[in-house]
Formats: sequence, C-alpha cells, structure tokens
Amino acid sequence: MSAPMEIVLSADSAGQLWNCAVLELHSGTNLLAYRGGNTSSRSLTVLNGEYILGAQLGKNFINVWEIQRKDQLQQKIVCPGIVTCLTASPNGLYLVAGIADAIYLWEVSSGNLLAILSRHYQDLTCLRFSDDSSHFISGGKDNLALVWSLASVVQLDPSHTPEPRHVLSRHSLPITDIHCGLMGPQARVATASLDQTVKLWELSSGEMLLSVLFDVGIMSVTLDPCEYYLFCGGSDGGIFQVSLCSQSLSRDKTFQSDNEGNQVFKGHRNLVTCVSVSMDGTLLLSGSHDETIRLWDIQSKQSVRSINHKGPVTNALIIPAPANMFLPDSRPGIPLPRFSRHLNPSEQGEGVETGGVCLFPCYLLSSGVCTWICGCVCVCIRVPTH
Repeated sequence: MSAPMEIVLSADSAGQLWNCAVLELHSGTNLLAYRGGNTSSRSLTVLNGEYILGAQLGKNFINVWEIQRKDQLQQKIVCPGIVTCLTASPNGLYLVAGIADAIYLWEVSSGNLLAILSRHYQDLTCLRFSDDSSHFISGGKDNLALVWSLASVVQLDPSHTPEPRHVLSRHSLPITDIHCGLMGPQARVATASLDQTVKLWELSSGEMLLSVLFDVGIMSVTLDPCEYYLFCGGSDGGIFQVSLCSQSLSRDKTFQSDNEGNQVFKGHRNLVTCVSVSMDGTLLLSGSHDETIRLWDIQSKQSVRSINHKGPVTNALIIPAPANMFLPDSRPGIPLPRFSRHLNPSEQGEGVETGGVCLFPCYLLSSGVCTWICGCVCVCIRVPTH
C-alpha cells in the first residue's frame, strides 16, 4: 500500500493503549501508535515533519517521539510548569508553550528559551501559528486573544519588552480554541469561546469581521481550506457549519439552520473538543468527550465513520503525512538539543552557544534579528564563536 497523503493524528486523556495514534483518513485504519503517557488538550504537534510532541497531561514536561520510532519516548522536555497548550511553527524553527498565564518561546535549533511573554491575566488555553510562521495567536481564560509578531518577540535587545500586535478583547468568557487561516499576515483568525460566540478577525488589522451567536458554548473551531465555511464544535455535541458567503452584511449574527449553508452535524453525545477539515474540503474530522472521533461527509452532513477511544478525546487533527513517517530506516536530519528552562542559560549553568551565521540573503537589523525583506524571520544556524 502506498503512503497516504493525509493522516489523522488523535489522542485521548486515558492513554491506555497509546499516547497518540496515526489513522488513515479514509478507512480509519490504525497505521501507527506512539506509546508513553497521555497528552493534554491543544498540546499535540508535529515538529518539522520529524518529531511528534505532546504535553503530558497534568505534568511539567513534553513527550517527544522521533516520527519513525513509535514504540518508545526519545526525549522529555522539562518545563517550568504544567503545559496547558503547545504548538510548533510551520517552518520548524520555534516551539511555543502555554504555562500558567505565560507564553514560553524556544528556538528549536539551539534549545534556547528566547522569550517569556506575560500579557495574559489567567491560564493559557490555546496557541496557533500563521501558516507562514510570521505570527502566532494566544488565547486564555482571561477572555483575551493576543496576536504576536514573531519578529518582534525574538528581538535580542534586552531593553525591548515584546508587546502583542493586537489585543482581541470582544469575548466575555474564556477562549476555548483558535484557528488561523491561510495567507500569512493577511489571514483571517477564528476564535471560539464559552460565551457562545465565534468571532472572525483580520490578522493584519485586528478588526473583527464577524460574530456568530449560538445557543451553547463553543469548544472548537476551524475553517475549510477555501474559507467558505466555519465549523464550530458545541458543548452539546453538535457541530455547526456557518456559511461565510451569505448575502447578509451584518457583522453580528445568530446561528440558524437554513438552505444557504448553515447546517448542523449531529452524532456526538458530549462536547466536541476538536474539529479539522481535509485538504480538499470534503471531509470533517471531530473529536469529543463521548470518547469517539467521527469522520463526516461535509456535503451530506452524514457521519461516515466513528472510531472509539478509551477516554475523552483531547486532540484530533488532519495533517499532511510527513514524508519520513512510513520510512522505518529514516532518522531526523538534526537531533533535538536540550531545551533550556531559563532565559539566560549561562547564568543557570545550562551552557549556551553564542554567535551565529545566516545562510540566506537577509538584512541584519540593529536588534540582531535576521529577516527577509518581507519581514519574516529567516533561518540561522548557530555556531560557537571563539
């Protein structure tokens, strides 16, 4: 059988059979299982197509597997506190974790902790990168979603205190999920909340484009690849499809099923914790506290497959299959370093390499941050200086 183009990555809170599993998207066949511990919600991510990372539920470390070596943990990244959410930048250069009310940002190549951002007032619940890795968005129990420019955060000037580019403050209860669409800095961002609304924002300006009110709290949200529809997982087990191509020009709407694309997927018996759409926009994946994941045909709204888990589903996402996942003799190009727990590792006896050379044409700002002309952070390889 040829390697699949897309796979399902799922995890539950029980972790009895495995920590996370890889399933074939169309058949539901279990292809791989990664063992050891269990992963908390919004904390399962693939790093650079070579590693799977999952924050241990209720603990202060992140489990790491090489993507081909599924039977044993290769590493544990010890963190300063319990990790409530985790994500890796799409370019594989940075790892971001929510620990209590602070955001921790690491450089993957060196393991250096580059920034601790403390602008939330309560615990973090979710983190998302833009598809070009230029921005990330954080959501918390303080009802706020913050938009951060990565180039601003990683500035090396010690007198510089990073500030969010935008503060999205229109929710009245905790943020439960965030989805960032395509087009980099021009993307649209969806935020879901317990206040029974989903709001759509423009990343570049921070302007709210749309607010949709539901009858229940919304636990998860995603967009289809063409961004014609929002899919919103409810606390009652329903999944709401919201058309973004409606003729109505109102920014504030109340959800109602109709013939213009606003529909409900019914089948889950408990809150829907995660939703994800296939690359061609035909299939919807959902995970629920009813201990199942379901695959839906979007056009017919029918559940085409249900797969049981041993506990409430914490993570379920459709991703392109990493190239090396099904090559047993393949190994990561670069091993992961030891990740620092301190902003200044040299003062804590952890050791640090300094200096660097840039391997791409770029401009070196006075702050020491290498950027492309467009402003995106480029790749630098760390080497010791003498």
